[in-house]
Amino acid sequence: MAHRWKVLAITSIGLFMASLDLFIVNIAFPDLSRSFGDASLSSLSWVLNGYAIVFAALLVPAGRIADRVGRKRVFVSGLLAFSLASALCAAAPSIPLLVAARMLQAAGAAMMIPTTLGLLLPAFPATQRPVAIGIWSAVSGVAAALGPPIGGLLVQLSWHWIFLVNVPIGLATAAVGMRVLDEAREPEDGRPDLLGALLLALGIGLLTLAIVQGPEWGWTDGRVLGSFLAAILLVAAFLRRSAHHRAPVIELPLLRVRSFALANLATLVFFMGFGAMLLSGVLLLTEVWGWSELRAGFALSPGPLMAAAFAAPSGRIGARIGQRPVATLGALIFAGSFAFMLAAIGPRPEYASTFLPAFVLGGSGVGMTLGTLPAAATASLPPGRFATGSAVFGMARQLGSAIGVAVLVALVDSAGGDLLHGLRSGWWFALGAGLGAAALAFSLPAPAKSTASEPSPAAPAAA
Repeated sequence: MAHRWKVLAITSIGLFMASLDLFIVNIAFPDLSRSFGDASLSSLSWVLNGYAIVFAALLVPAGRIADRVGRKRVFVSGLLAFSLASALCAAAPSIPLLVAARMLQAAGAAMMIPTTLGLLLPAFPATQRPVAIGIWSAVSGVAAALGPPIGGLLVQLSWHWIFLVNVPIGLATAAVGMRVLDEAREPEDGRPDLLGALLLALGIGLLTLAIVQGPEWGWTDGRVLGSFLAAILLVAAFLRRSAHHRAPVIELPLLRVRSFALANLATLVFFMGFGAMLLSGVLLLTEVWGWSELRAGFALSPGPLMAAAFAAPSGRIGARIGQRPVATLGALIFAGSFAFMLAAIGPRPEYASTFLPAFVLGGSGVGMTLGTLPAAATASLPPGRFATGSAVFGMARQLGSAIGVAVLVALVDSAGGDLLHGLRSGWWFALGAGLGAAALAFSLPAPAKSTASEPSPAAPAAA
């Protein structure tokens, strides 16, 4: 009994570090710009974009390799790589070196995220896994809540500190994890498909590159169109190879499991709205209302705190009545928060009566959705595919966020200097994403039917 909670604590620290880093760096971006005054805005954006591209590209290959070679080994290696890269980020004397260190940091995070659930789920009996997933989601929500204020405080000292804090925590967690965690891997023999992993990583990386750079380069630019085309060809080659390889990165029957496919698609659509939500909140507070990064960081935190508060209870309720109604209601509440923002928020800073209730409402919807969709995605998976399935879920989250940010930036750019008008267009987009995610969540199979009628994702491994 005590061991499973130790596993939860260790994996939660790794998840917290990787999640916190995303939000801390976002709030520190203005200070980075001031520190590297000779750097262009385009080069500075790669501090964020380089991380997003590498992280999305490596999630699924890292998860599949962890299933094959050992989740404990990959998790601890990811912690060490993340800690080393954080030290390199703090010491980076130039933007190119900072971007390179951020890419290494993203590789470490990609190794940690899927293995957290891959180590956590086998430690809990099937009846308690939805609760464990709810706590896992709450940790991510707490990181999102604490990221802006912690980042705002650390930036008062220097942007270097947002990376330095990871080093002692990561090294200590790796040392404890080596002693406490049990190794877990697939029982089958056979080498993982490294070429397939490379094809998928390049394909997802180019897709993410096109999405995040589209607003800046232009959607008809040859680099964007070429990246989209190359991504399609690489993913097609990956799917063809997966259909014939003995140990593919993703078994194709896994994608035909209805609960798995719908939950990940709902996650992709939901995070399109979520990505737009976070960036639009920062832009509204700092650019339209003229608040400082520190004040904006604290003003943003109630929304993620509500997400953290609702995630674990939603996981427990979903375990009793099924994930479908809870996730559907959460997505509808999320969409409703944008309807409120569209009706109430204007150019004057009326935080308590407009932004705060909207973000609290939206955070509640986020917690309900994220407390249940991971459970729906992994419910039909055998233990040998927990890390791979978690990685696919994480990739859906990352791609959705990248699309949401890209769409918001494009809408803001097309507003002709009227930032609030561009943000309102982004809120309409996020509202639509919430409604779309609700429709997909409502299509999830009922719990009693999800395991009897769906094909086994482990079938290719047994063939």
